[in-house]
Amino acid sequence: MPKRILEGLVVSDKGDKTVIVKVERTFLHPVMKKTVRRSKKYHAHDESNTYKEGEVARIVECAPKSKLKTWEVLPKASA
Repeated sequence: MPKRILEGLVVSDKGDKTVIVKVERTFLHPVMKKTVRRSKKYHAHDESNTYKEGEVARIVECAPKSKLKTWEVLPKASA
């Protein structure tokens, strides 16, 4: 089964080797037929502490690293 990859905004980088990424998704409300936005925060493992608050990060599923961390950030794409 392929690992899920999500993209979101880093809202906190205060923890050591941990970032919190807010991922937003949009969907059509089944009754009202309006576009609805929902967001969720994920704790992700950042081994080298490269991501800072306000940056866009891509995260991928992984084996649990702690109680809350089951995601890790993908390395930054070199330009």
